Amino acid sequence: MWLITIKVKWVVVVMSLMDCIKIWSPFQGHYPYLILMLLLMIKPKYEYHISEDAALKAYPNCETISCSDFEEAFKAVELWLAHKVVIPIENTSGGSIHRNYDLLLRHRLHIVGEVQLATNLSLLAMPGVRKEFLKRVLSHSQALALSDTFLNKLGVSRENVDDTAGAAQIVASNSLYDTGAIASIRAAKIYGLNVLAEGIQDDSEIISRYLVLARDPIIPRSNKPFKTSIVFTLNEGPGVLFKVLAVFAMRDINLTKIESRPQRNRPLRVVDDSNTGTAKYFDYLFYIDFEASMTEPRAQTALEHLQEFATFLRVLGCYPIDTTI
Repeated sequence: MWLITIKVKWVVVVMSLMDCIKIWSPFQGHYPYLILMLLLMIKPKYEYHISEDAALKAYPNCETISCSDFEEAFKAVELWLAHKVVIPIENTSGGSIHRNYDLLLRHRLHIVGEVQLATNLSLLAMPGVRKEFLKRVLSHSQALALSDTFLNKLGVSRENVDDTAGAAQIVASNSLYDTGAIASIRAAKIYGLNVLAEGIQDDSEIISRYLVLARDPIIPRSNKPFKTSIVFTLNEGPGVLFKVLAVFAMRDINLTKIESRPQRNRPLRVVDDSNTGTAKYFDYLFYIDFEASMTEPRAQTALEHLQEFATFLRVLGCYPIDTTI
């Protein structure tokens, strides 16, 4: 069972999620500002993960705690176990994290911010070890794939583990002098490992994007760049998606993201056409990010126009654009 560490009036209490739910209400308002940092992997058993860097970039003075999976992270914020959750949503190498798009719709949290973070993978090893002495390298499968060229030149075997932080911890805790780990420089400092090589990924410019979610939305403003995220459904028909794009194009609103996900409660739409008989189509949800604040009249009229032919529309959040990496 995954444990959550919570500080209440400077006393560290370690308890299961269910125990937290049972006894939390008397302490509401007395805990410090906590940010629930969801680790990138489904089983985040380690003290540190690169996703924590995203949380600390957004909130440098926050305390981070971890959760056993994505959905538990959403629920923890809904149940007042944390103020916010920072989750990965996409990266320039692997694309979108579809599971989290589905959870955005399933839960009622609001997007209140975004964080962009450059990925910099390093080869770590025990102190005193040189890279030519290594026989194998541990890391998450994606990190190994992103470092394929470097590892081929190194001529070592590769072993998948749950995440990059886990690889560093395994090497350090077991004093594996013939084994390296691909992880971040911060992981090297935390686990006492040496950095043998930096920036070993094949693509030097891999950017990951994270979303910050909270129970309540923030008040959008027009004095700084804002982004709005929405999700909607459409009836089947010729040119219907073109109409959606036109809603934004005619108002000079830039779209930064378009994502489609199947509707799980209605995966197929059956259409009875007298000419061709019965046909089945996949039924999709559409997620769009666009660069405009909901305080702007053009954004408001665009959504009003979209509602004329959308069968469902929900604003997921309006939040400041992260222009730094």
